[in-house]
Amino acid sequence: MEQDCGGLCEGTQMINNDDGQSDVHGGSVMLTVDDVLEQVGEFGWFQKQTFLILCLLSAAFAPIYVGIVFLAFTPDHRCRSPGVAELSRRCGWSLAEELNYTVPGPGPEGQCLRYEVDWNQSALSCLDPLAGLAANGSALPLGPCVQGWVYDTPGSSIVTEFNLVCDDSWKVDLFQSCVNLGFFLGSLGVGYIADRFGRKVCLLATTITCAVSGVLMAVAPDYTSLLLFRLVQGLVSKGSWTAGYTLITEFVGLGYRRTVAILYQMAFTIGLVLLSGLAYILPHWRWLQLAVSLPIFLLLFCYWFVPESPRWLLSQKRNTEAIKIMDHIAQKNGKLPPADLKMLSVEEDVTEKLSPSFTDLFRTPILRKYTFILMYLWFTSSVVYQGLIMHVGATGGNLYLDFLYSALVEFPAAFIILVTIDRFGRRYPLATFNLVTGLACFLMIFIPHDLPWLNITIACVGRMGITIGFQMVCLVNAELFPTFIRKAKPKERKIYLQVQTSELNTQVPERDASQGNAQQE
Repeated sequence: MEQDCGGLCEGTQMINNDDGQSDVHGGSVMLTVDDVLEQVGEFGWFQKQTFLILCLLSAAFAPIYVGIVFLAFTPDHRCRSPGVAELSRRCGWSLAEELNYTVPGPGPEGQCLRYEVDWNQSALSCLDPLAGLAANGSALPLGPCVQGWVYDTPGSSIVTEFNLVCDDSWKVDLFQSCVNLGFFLGSLGVGYIADRFGRKVCLLATTITCAVSGVLMAVAPDYTSLLLFRLVQGLVSKGSWTAGYTLITEFVGLGYRRTVAILYQMAFTIGLVLLSGLAYILPHWRWLQLAVSLPIFLLLFCYWFVPESPRWLLSQKRNTEAIKIMDHIAQKNGKLPPADLKMLSVEEDVTEKLSPSFTDLFRTPILRKYTFILMYLWFTSSVVYQGLIMHVGATGGNLYLDFLYSALVEFPAAFIILVTIDRFGRRYPLATFNLVTGLACFLMIFIPHDLPWLNITIACVGRMGITIGFQMVCLVNAELFPTFIRKAKPKERKIYLQVQTSELNTQVPERDASQGNAQQE
């Protein structure tokens, strides 16, 4: 048993060993970081300042994760035919009349094929220019869009600039798959960097790489270089977000750790809201990409305002540095550090001395059950979450407003988690909101396309449900496994998550000409 001497006072720590005897650790209580935080403040001024700074990092991750909605939207398009524009001006056609006379038809045929007609010949009539060329307009020969395409949009995207339509439309999915592949490959190395060189070094290195690669994306001269920079950004961006998440949860006391983790993820939602407004102001993809990348450089100020994690320093036997940081936290919070702060040490736990491995996740029947269930939940949650985000642009409504509405529902989702998690546990909310999400996705199959308001409403319900379910999975993941296995679990979980996410066939938003004009107005 451990002798009680009032928490942080001088005394003797008695720890029972295997034969029932007690060991004495020096002449004073060995303090842990949590012990010190209880006295100097578990969520004082220092933690609040650090939390706000790192929340900027979480918000900056949003455009990287789902920026494809605005960077790669596919507007209505048709083949560029030399002479059509001049004929339309000469005849005084409206856009609808021009499309009716010169485009083979709606859908893929009208977007990817053209009449093989010389529109510059003077014999063409303004009333029905194709009537004199064939008895039936549909019998005219059709050919590919050798002259490129005309896009009905006031802005631009990587689709309109690099002509990623028709036979090359798969390259849009490849663009998103590159960042997901980067998430996967990055999860193999970023965790090692954080454990080997520290959370702060990992945070700064990944942040500056993410900012530089984002700016290079904005000035990429061709599609190939764009993919390369996108891959690099994926390699480091998820690691940067995770390093911030780890830092803030290691700086706060045990009683605030769960709340801070949920609010840190809510900062990601704020990034989604800001992204919709920024995309509306900057409809050209290069300017938008530059606008979301340049502010990331400001996060390098973390070097001066965010210290290294004292828990990590203690694990590396760098106790002197950890003590200085804890003393700094006490000063920032306006509290006196404990008199025996020099006795600060890493938490002792027999299980932590074990060497965790991937096979430990399947060592016992209970652990195997937990692992497979959580892997399935990670799979479904990430696919449905990203899929619903991509779906909002395909509803036929206003792309910016639909994206905004679906992002706003994440705020009540976070509130519901904070209110219900201690009252109803984990299983019932997790099962209930996954069921709500599944029902919403099922109903969207039967909603007609001429009811976009109903489509986006049901999608928002599903989005709120999967947001709650996703964050519940994060919490359950950390609570179901023993300590020494949790240290190995995050890498396995992140790898699995990125493998299945990269397999997701991204649905790129489309919007028609009238929608594009209305958004600009």
